[in-house]
Amino acid sequence: MTQNAAVPAVSDKFLLEKDVDVPMRDGARLKADVFRPKDGGKVPAILNMGPYQKDKLWTPPPNLEEKANPWMNWEAVNPEWWVPQGYAAVRIDSRGSGKSPGQYEPWSRAESVDFHDAIEWAAAQPWCNGKVGLTGISYFAINQWFAANQQPPSLKAIIPWEGFADIYRDALYHGGILCIFMTNWFTAHLIHHQLGRASQIHPDPWQKNTLQFWLGNNLDSGAFAGSQAQWDKISVPFLSAGNWTGMGLHLRGNTEAFMQSKSPHKKLRMQNGTHVHPFYSAEGRQDQIRFFDYWLKDVKNGVMDEPPVKLAIRHGNDKVEWRFENEWPLARTQWTKLYFDLAQAAVTDVPLSGTLVNSNPAQTGACTYAATGLGSMGSTSAASAQVMGGGIKPGMGVALITPPMPEDMEITGPLAANLWVSSSSEDMDLFLTLRHFDADGKELMETGQQGAPVPVAKGWLRVSHRELDVEKSLPYRPYHKHQRRLFLAPGEIVQVQVEIWPTSMVFAKGHRLRLDVQPRDGVGSASYMHYHADYNTGTNTLYAGGDKESYLLLPVVPAKK
Repeated sequence: MTQNAAVPAVSDKFLLEKDVDVPMRDGARLKADVFRPKDGGKVPAILNMGPYQKDKLWTPPPNLEEKANPWMNWEAVNPEWWVPQGYAAVRIDSRGSGKSPGQYEPWSRAESVDFHDAIEWAAAQPWCNGKVGLTGISYFAINQWFAANQQPPSLKAIIPWEGFADIYRDALYHGGILCIFMTNWFTAHLIHHQLGRASQIHPDPWQKNTLQFWLGNNLDSGAFAGSQAQWDKISVPFLSAGNWTGMGLHLRGNTEAFMQSKSPHKKLRMQNGTHVHPFYSAEGRQDQIRFFDYWLKDVKNGVMDEPPVKLAIRHGNDKVEWRFENEWPLARTQWTKLYFDLAQAAVTDVPLSGTLVNSNPAQTGACTYAATGLGSMGSTSAASAQVMGGGIKPGMGVALITPPMPEDMEITGPLAANLWVSSSSEDMDLFLTLRHFDADGKELMETGQQGAPVPVAKGWLRVSHRELDVEKSLPYRPYHKHQRRLFLAPGEIVQVQVEIWPTSMVFAKGHRLRLDVQPRDGVGSASYMHYHADYNTGTNTLYAGGDKESYLLLPVVPAKK
């Protein structure tokens, strides 16, 4: 190890080398901790690089399968488990974070170049067998896609565990609408580095105006190219692990990766529950280590002979059953349209309600609802008010519900909605929420990625962003350009396609499916709320029936024969 002597062993399970210099091509030296076996043999390296400060201890929740120890670090691999399995765990503070000097630029092309150099450095160390893998949650998953864009020769396998792949569509601007989770996330970690212990080492390492960069590029103009997966370049073997409850940040990236990447060796895993529990579970670790053993140790364990898709099929209230499939979306999917029927909506007291039916109503109906009433969001406390009591004041939006299910119905896959709308303003926001009610009318919720209850699925669109990329769009997954804004004339009726993020749910016999179409964040949005600009005012109108076919497209999956 260049320039660093190993500190005395602090665990009988590994050798720890602290604050190792990792040289970058421009002469900068990032700081890393290396946890590796004590026997001196050559092993693969697993890297985590990010801004969460390698020296900051994470105390996990008591119900986590991996128990607390002095080496736990937020969303990174646990060396007490991985090193005895014959791996080196390397934690690196990104440039400008923790102990690494420089200026921090989250998920940038510059960071991905640093990651490339760190991968090649690790592969060249005398303790490494020359093969490097990447795994980790969230930040440590996201930048795996961008490092893979750089195609470092020694990167042999990645496991992006709940990590977005397109900073514009997946994280910053859902359907063109700003998600304030991202601005809050940046502010929190800026404060950690400006006022916390890290400021004692490197004062003012976050001077780059990332918030202005994010807000100033509110169209997908190309500025975020370094923070978007380039699927034609991502050829490394990968296991993409997503979470059905991650609607609002990571979910879309994990399924898009499996659909779009040119890698000939890829697997998809879709789970349920919180952000951290599956990663540190015995079952989750087993999936990870079998994949890495195959690609980093040449262990012929048959993992790549198994079906490439592993899905947690949900039944409501966190009940799941695991099932293997051969493709995504599933080949046997019966793409099913449920049409909006607004016949009763115009005469119903608040909230407005309609039904979801199997055929398009012969006559066109319409209902108008208020887009105002909450004002322009001015703070996170105002944002919190938007999700209290279901997130919508009575009368805002339209609720469309099915009759009781005549038999069990499974939906698993991507979803979309086709709507005809108009507004009294120059723009309007559409927030779509898919919900699950039992035979007694009680809503069934799931434990969300951030621990709060969430519904089945969500989708969003700012109507001025409705222009589609025809080449990239699929009937079940519209892909919007987000390169210009097509503002509305008051009362102008337009057709829009809304992407609803993928999901899985079995609606039992007697249960109902409900779709809320709203002008604000709806139920289950507490973790990922949005900024509602001041031009979303006045009234919005939804049309359905006749030549204005509005419908929800569902991926209905029949049982395997």
